Amino acid sequence: MKKIFPFILLAGIGFLSYSCDNKDDTVIQQTTPSLMKDVTGSFNSGSNYAFKQGISIKNTDVVLVYRDAGGAWQQIPKTVVLDNVAGMPTNRVFEYNFVFDSQNVQIRVENENFNLDTGTTSTEKANWLNNQRFRIVLVPADPGKNVGKSAAPVDYSDYNAVVKYYHLNDSNVPSTRAN
Repeated sequence: MKKIFPFILLAGIGFLSYSCDNKDDTVIQQTTPSLMKDVTGSFNSGSNYAFKQGISIKNTDVVLVYRDAGGAWQQIPKTVVLDNVAGMPTNRVFEYNFVFDSQNVQIRVENENFNLDTGTTSTEKANWLNNQRFRIVLVPADPGKNVGKSAAPVDYSDYNAVVKYYHLNDSNVPSTRAN
């Protein structure tokens, strides 16, 4: 029995080391806090249908922008097709879009087929161009470095999913006026 005991002990240690792995399926969120900021502005020809908001992020971080669409947040870029109205050009389309670098986010309206100054009614300007509120969400570029393999990627088009995934508190978001 004394000669067999070391072999049993060696077999037990071998079994335990074989059955253990380093593949931890626990999801660990990033430690860098995500930030949110609301900015409200109006689009007009004097500002080239754009406004900027200052930010401070690392070169590798990502910016998400959502438009307040009457109680729901809509991710931009977003294409808007205006109804045909008598006296206005037909097939009017424009897009909310944005660009960013490590210091600024520029939110803008891009149109390809009509002049926004003369091709929109006062009601359309009030609904689509004036006093538009956007939420800027700053997130780390690669949260996957700290997330386990079983984590499903977040659906960035769903504002509520982003808030939940990054554990954001959107109850008291700072707000600024761009113009």
